[in-house]
Amino acid sequence: MAMPGWAAGSELRLTIVDSATEKPVPCRIHLKDATGEAVRPKGLPFWHDHFVSPGVAEIDLGPGAYRFEIDRGPEYLVVTGAVRIIEGKNLELTNRLQRLADLSKEGWWSGELHVHRPLTDIQLLMRAEDLHVAPVITWWNTQSEWSKRAMPPALLVQFDGNRFYHLTGGEDERAGGALLYFNLSQPLAIRTAGREYPSPMKFLAEARQHQGVWVDIEKPFWYDTPVWLSSGMVDSIGIAHNHMQRDGVMANEAWGRARDKKRLPDPQGNGLWTQEIYYHILNCGLRLPPSAGSASGVLPNPVGYDRMYVHLDGEPSYEKWWQALKAGRVFVSNGPLLRCRADGQLPGHTFRSETGAELDLKLEAVLDSRDPISAIEIIRDGRVIRTLSDSSWKRTVSLGAINFKESGWFLVRAIAAVPTTFRFASTGPFYVEVGPRPPRISRTSARFFLDWVRERQGQIKLSDAQQQAEVMAYQKEAERFWEEKLTHANAD
Repeated sequence: MAMPGWAAGSELRLTIVDSATEKPVPCRIHLKDATGEAVRPKGLPFWHDHFVSPGVAEIDLGPGAYRFEIDRGPEYLVVTGAVRIIEGKNLELTNRLQRLADLSKEGWWSGELHVHRPLTDIQLLMRAEDLHVAPVITWWNTQSEWSKRAMPPALLVQFDGNRFYHLTGGEDERAGGALLYFNLSQPLAIRTAGREYPSPMKFLAEARQHQGVWVDIEKPFWYDTPVWLSSGMVDSIGIAHNHMQRDGVMANEAWGRARDKKRLPDPQGNGLWTQEIYYHILNCGLRLPPSAGSASGVLPNPVGYDRMYVHLDGEPSYEKWWQALKAGRVFVSNGPLLRCRADGQLPGHTFRSETGAELDLKLEAVLDSRDPISAIEIIRDGRVIRTLSDSSWKRTVSLGAINFKESGWFLVRAIAAVPTTFRFASTGPFYVEVGPRPPRISRTSARFFLDWVRERQGQIKLSDAQQQAEVMAYQKEAERFWEEKLTHANAD
């Protein structure tokens, strides 16, 4: 949605209103000069190439031409425009943001799990992105906000009635990858931990002693993922993560398990590899809901770029949001808004046929997107079984029926036609149990993780023999877990 014309001034007073209410609304602004340099106004939270405004911003600008984009997350259309600043002349400019969708009215409440921004800015950042849940990472390896000041007595903050953030989110990010921790009463004692010792499993076990803790595998391709999965102590896994960015991708797996770039080339390869690993997890009978996180404050993303929507009944609360995520009533996205039901049920539901009779499930979706959609895919047991190509921005989509004669799982994915990044949405999985047989376990997927954990064992080389033995004990236990999975596999 482009704004007409050019205007003039030296102080720009920029007012952003919601078109439905005509009242100022917090938002994110990307304002760049003629060279492409991002403008950083005084007194407003800035990160990378954007700042957030409470709705009215007064910005001092030198003479010249400027272009802007105004955004408020995927439920609003983006406004673009341009101004020309003439020295000595002030300018007032008003722009209107139009809603594309209002998911909270449908019971879908937004959140994300990887925020590294200052606590003093969080409320405005969440308002500017129309985000409802955002626990903040305040401790991370050797860094801790609480080494500088005392922790407040109230760790959960509620504002605007239905927005929530928690003050003790943490991250253990070392050689094996990153685990995110939420809802603890205080940070874990990881500040003296080395790259490989103690094992992240030590801190994971300690965290699980605390009621209400939530542990997220930050990305599937981290090298210790098979060990964490085998422990049964993690709650979710990030498939919309910070390698997927607004204006591009981080086209590698960092120090995680690398993909085959010939088979999965850039720019979508990292995202597809992420989801391929997630499908292997589901194929092994492990029912983890997907999660999302942007790592704003460390990587270029705005807060909430990679986000999740969790479906709640009735009025939202922080506790209900996590409970619904645990139940799998979630979709993740960095653009498209994909709400899907199967036979009227939300993601996370388990369909059962106790007698072993076939199940025919009718799939329907509502899809809103600011970008054209290149494909809507139904994925069953890790394979795309149906693709619908449609570039419409908004429509209710009938996905037909899906038939199950055997147990398994399925989900729906929408991929946006954006060539520079991997922009998508994915529902959480639906599960199917047919007859008395045990859950479906794939030999290929169990072997995938068994080979992976053995590869990881070869990387661990500590000079202290006792430390080496302690770390390897967790690895060997994981190896036994995946060997057992392979032994009991009942599908290809």
